[in-house]
Amino acid sequence: MPGGRLTQQERQQIALGLAEDLAYAEIARRLDRPTSTVTREVMRNGGPGGYRADLAHRATEHRAQRRSALPRDPYADRPADGRDPDAVRAYEETVTTVFMHSGMSRMPARVLAALMVTDEGVLSAAELAQRLQVSPASISKAVAFLDEQTMIRRERDDRRRERYVIDDDIWYQATIASARANAAVVATVREGVPVLGPGTPAAARLENIARFLDFVSDGLFRMAEQAREILYVKPEAETDAAEAPESGADGGKS
Repeated sequence: MPGGRLTQQERQQIALGLAEDLAYAEIARRLDRPTSTVTREVMRNGGPGGYRADLAHRATEHRAQRRSALPRDPYADRPADGRDPDAVRAYEETVTTVFMHSGMSRMPARVLAALMVTDEGVLSAAELAQRLQVSPASISKAVAFLDEQTMIRRERDDRRRERYVIDDDIWYQATIASARANAAVVATVREGVPVLGPGTPAAARLENIARFLDFVSDGLFRMAEQAREILYVKPEAETDAAEAPESGADGGKS
């Protein structure tokens, strides 16, 4: 399987594949490349409807020139943890692409992915701007969106600098927010039933939509609570066993 950067000819083949409405997996198979490579290439260069091979090639060359001109590697301050920086970058880009496919804009997706792959799950605006090589204004807009979606948490360090946090509880909060959004849609949809007239096809359609979303919302609430309780709370039996003094084992032998 060929490695390295995509060639201009490969980009032209990607453009032809998109014009033929081929799936990313099929385009990747024809190129003998991983599907994730093709997906990242398309999503970072205009998406399926805006991809142009020549523009994508020039943009890649421009990014390469910018990276070579940087005074320091954005990962230079990473601890000596034995990880391959190139592999980390590639995985971070893959996560970004997945978030973009779910409907998220590129910059919020990049910020969220960057937070996910850090050991601490905490980065400041300056650290994000340096790591992603973008302006502080871009970080601010992305953070505002993620905060509104309850996908990150803001906090301040001992020097009153704002930092952005992603942890286990964030996914619980985001799931609950999604369930509440569904519940709001349910309430609004049901308001239309008397307006359109009970028993009419339109009203029946709205009621079916409301019932479906109501069921999904209820399931999300229950599953989120159960998941947090099971996955993130240490069982009391384990806690008690860990904290019990060893001498207690002889208590029943006297």
